Amino acid sequence: MNHELPRLTEQTAGLFALRTDPWLSCEDCFDRMDTFAEELLTRPGADDLAMRVHVAGCPACAEELESLVELVAQENGLDAAQALRRLHEPVD
Repeated sequence: MNHELPRLTEQTAGLFALRTDPWLSCEDCFDRMDTFAEELLTRPGADDLAMRVHVAGCPACAEELESLVELVAQENGLDAAQALRRLHEPVD
């Protein structure tokens, strides 16, 4: 019996090298998400390293935050593009 294991993609392998500190749980991320979305849209220099680290490694929270940024931007007549770019900048 020969079971072939799925191949490790470059994207999946990259997850092993992601920064994990400062650590933030999904629950903590959701608690801070509204504030962080507003800051991304209205304060270009504002940063929350823990949020960016968490979102870089958590697709569920990233998707939720992206949707929230787009919603808040639309409700306030703001452009979400710059905020979304900042959100996806590499975290070193």
